[in-house]
Amino acid sequence: MYFLILKIALAHLLGDFVFQTNTMVKGIEELGVKSKHLYLHACIHLVLLLIVTGFHGNYIFPVILLSLAHLGIDILTKVVFKNSISSIANFLIDQVLHAIGIMVFVNYFFPFHIAYDLIFIPQNYLLLVSVICITYVSAILIRKLLEAFNFELPGGGIENAGKYIGMLERLFIFMFVVTSFWEGIGFLLAAKSIFRFGDLKEHKEIKLTEYIMIGTLISFGMAIGIGLLYLKLKTLY
Repeated sequence: MYFLILKIALAHLLGDFVFQTNTMVKGIEELGVKSKHLYLHACIHLVLLLIVTGFHGNYIFPVILLSLAHLGIDILTKVVFKNSISSIANFLIDQVLHAIGIMVFVNYFFPFHIAYDLIFIPQNYLLLVSVICITYVSAILIRKLLEAFNFELPGGGIENAGKYIGMLERLFIFMFVVTSFWEGIGFLLAAKSIFRFGDLKEHKEIKLTEYIMIGTLISFGMAIGIGLLYLKLKTLY
């Protein structure tokens, strides 16, 4: 089963990301279902799927159905949904639907069952709670703590960029703590210092520098604390 998954996944990645040129993408965007590139893209997937399955007789008809499903998903996401949702949402929906199609294809040959007893376990709930605390809960708490300084941040930056940068850095720190890669926290702090505090020093924004430094240390401290607490609680189960 796993070998078949790898084969179909390889065909999908080659077809969607390697052999789909910018010209093909542009042609589909401009002409939609009238574009020859849309059907060429589906044919490329068909050929790739036939190659990775060795043109075996048992796979030919299911492979044709999977290729037609791929074409239908592309029409749905690249034509129907093109102007109604954001490009990133469109891309994610497209790939999720393709993944579902691949799962249905593999399940036809190798029926599999979802091991709910391995999914809904205390360790996974603990991980999910920790991730939510590291991202959204910490972001709100840090904002509330920094409001005490009554400092108005200058405009001009990307909206909510600081929030998502903080989420990403705390996720990295959590991963470093959980994997005992403490050196990674030092590298992350050094990289942030170079990009963030270098510019602030040149512009002599002392208050802003102090404000960001406080926020950074609080963010790092929360991530490390949650990571250590996660490791401690994990041993109880």
